[in-house]
Amino acid sequence: NIAHNMSLLGLEVRMLTALGDDFHAQKIKNSCNDLGIDLSYALHVPNGTTSTYVYLSGPDGDMALAVSDMQICEQITPAYLASRLNLLNNAKLVVADANLPPQSLHYLAESCTAPLFVDPVSTHKAEKLRPILSGIHTLKPNRLEAELLTGIRITDRDTLEQATKCLLDSGIRRVFLSLGNDGVYAAEGEERHLVPCCPAEMRNATGAGDAFMAGLTWAWMEGLSLRETAQAGAAAGAIAIEAEETINSNLNVTALRERMGQI
Repeated sequence: NIAHNMSLLGLEVRMLTALGDDFHAQKIKNSCNDLGIDLSYALHVPNGTTSTYVYLSGPDGDMALAVSDMQICEQITPAYLASRLNLLNNAKLVVADANLPPQSLHYLAESCTAPLFVDPVSTHKAEKLRPILSGIHTLKPNRLEAELLTGIRITDRDTLEQATKCLLDSGIRRVFLSLGNDGVYAAEGEERHLVPCCPAEMRNATGAGDAFMAGLTWAWMEGLSLRETAQAGAAAGAIAIEAEETINSNLNVTALRERMGQI
């Protein structure tokens, strides 16, 4: 989903992943081909089952229940990533999430010279990131994930700043801490910005985080400021939740810049 949104924003995307021999793999290949996402470096696992994720939305459009099968991600090993290291190190940036095995995340943090952007995915999977925080350039946690990684319960502006400083002190260069309806807290060095949510009519909350990350990557590629980068993430997330599908095909650079102006 992050790669899909990045492609909609006009970025050149090469995706390293593991695909099986099933219907879902073919569907992903067809979709990536249509979007211009390069899958030529992906790992093809004979008789493998491609990752699937199914969710149910409640009446408010927010996720009520979800199940996933990410077992094939275990095939994305350090050895596989090492075979693609030249590609990784020649990228403008690398995006990863915590669905990867711990040892593979560690390999990326230790070996990847391109800026590493990481999505913790969930509180359970965020635990994998604790040993490698110093190797992460940009982290996009939500409140609960930040609390888990820092041990600081975020209840007000002071504890928000304490948790953010803790993450930066670990070696992370940039933090974009999602606060739900309270916006996003962006931090780098001594610079701080609390950016409000972008106005939106929510139809489906699932997918907002993926679009947010794509917005961060686009803004980094554009050389935008910390505040503008947070605005880009918030605007992309707002556009995403206005579609009933996980990906809003109406996301593009023109729409993103317009929505950034509303924050």
